[in-house]
Amino acid sequence: MDEIFKKRLMEWANRSWNQGVYCFSHFLDLAQRSDFLSLIPSLPPVPWRLFGGAEGCERQMLRFGNEEACGYDAPFPIVCLIIAPLSAKFAEPLTHRDYLGSLMALGMERETMGDIVVRKDGAYLFCEDRIAPYIMEHFVQARHTSLSCEIVENLPEGALFETRRVSVQLSSQRVDALIAHVFKMSRGDAQDLFPAGKVFVSGRLCESPGYTPKPGDIISVRGFGRMKYVGIESLSKKGKENTVAELYV
Repeated sequence: MDEIFKKRLMEWANRSWNQGVYCFSHFLDLAQRSDFLSLIPSLPPVPWRLFGGAEGCERQMLRFGNEEACGYDAPFPIVCLIIAPLSAKFAEPLTHRDYLGSLMALGMERETMGDIVVRKDGAYLFCEDRIAPYIMEHFVQARHTSLSCEIVENLPEGALFETRRVSVQLSSQRVDALIAHVFKMSRGDAQDLFPAGKVFVSGRLCESPGYTPKPGDIISVRGFGRMKYVGIESLSKKGKENTVAELYV
């Protein structure tokens, strides 16, 4: 664990616990979320919550404190911006890398921004409320496409994060086998991801290729994507387990 990050977590937790105030972190990535979850037993018994702006966000902000402990309510300082091309006719098909690269070129720090959800006609960006005005004023182009940004008061109805149903046949319900089949890699390559610290299950670093996933587990593989494990749907004639997952797209 990063000792500087550990120290910051302890300071936030102690301040909230001792002073009865809310303390918010920046947006945490998967590794930092995992570090926090492993540190909970050594923290004071202060209430906490992780939230990224909407259900399904991977990058999340940590809040210490709640209304009962602090005596007042304090929402997460997160806003969602919708990013759209000024002219759909002349817009390029932009990727997550295109949006993020252009934002970083403006001097933005990654920890001030949460998930970027790319859609066919634009993207949604979760960010700290204090930087939203700057982004809306200065984020006007990605690649050769001119853009507009505005705050979304109400997120689109239904699931913001789209998934695609994937069915694979497994001999056993091991997370390395599931990753290999879903992301179309060899079993050996899938196993190599674990000592490299690239596999997370429901926000926690997973170091065991033999872990048996549980229905509802969110399995994130850095560099490849993430999925929600649904479970065994049926058995094949040869006795293999027809396993279902929802792949985030």
